[in-house]
Amino acid sequence: MFWQVALVVFAFMILAFIVALLIKDNSVVDFFWGPGFIVVATFSLAMAPDIDIRKIIVFILVLIWGLRLGIYIFQRNRRKGEDFRYQRWRDTWKHFILRSFLQIFLLQGLFMYLISFPVWYINYHPGEVLSTSDTAGLILFGIGFLFESVGDMQLAFFKQNPKNKGKLLATGLWKYSRHPNYFGEALIWWGIWCYAIGVPGGWITVISPILLTFTLRFVSGVPLLEKKLKEHPGWAEYARKTAPFVPFVKWL
Repeated sequence: MFWQVALVVFAFMILAFIVALLIKDNSVVDFFWGPGFIVVATFSLAMAPDIDIRKIIVFILVLIWGLRLGIYIFQRNRRKGEDFRYQRWRDTWKHFILRSFLQIFLLQGLFMYLISFPVWYINYHPGEVLSTSDTAGLILFGIGFLFESVGDMQLAFFKQNPKNKGKLLATGLWKYSRHPNYFGEALIWWGIWCYAIGVPGGWITVISPILLTFTLRFVSGVPLLEKKLKEHPGWAEYARKTAPFVPFVKWL
């Protein structure tokens, strides 16, 4: 199943790349992110040697998360053109099409494959009785889903008000974390990993939440977005008062 999942992810990202070429918008890759995990979960469950309650629960959780994220990003980006991050690369990269395929779509496909590791690992192995780790997983997923969905909703409502143009959102969950939606997504995948603990050897899939958390916090999530946010008035004061990622934890 390991190589089969890799082929499915590769084919899915080629589809995303073709769509991006047709509409001349590489930020479409953001829309494909959530649904891509649904594709992986569906395929790996169909290939599973058996079906058990843990596999079904994890599939439902991934389905709920992926659908919500995909719908939110579609609505957020509709008719807005290419995101500023991708537009900057379009304007500065040589051999743009090749670099886009390798550094955006293929790289994101690799991340999708690694981050979905707990999902297809669970589906690949025979099921065992649910345990406390599964309960912990559901709790973490629930808290993470709340942070991500409510954070996204608060940001969407904030941006819909013309009076807030050029301002920073510093209320609601955004009062306690500068990126509550990113923090929520990380928690979601720590929760999914807890389900993998209940499968023999499943602890090795910890690479998934570690990779996602590190990437969001230190690579392509917080750092890239805050380059843009620093242009807003009041940023220095907001950054001084508010934790960057984990609520109330100023150093993380």
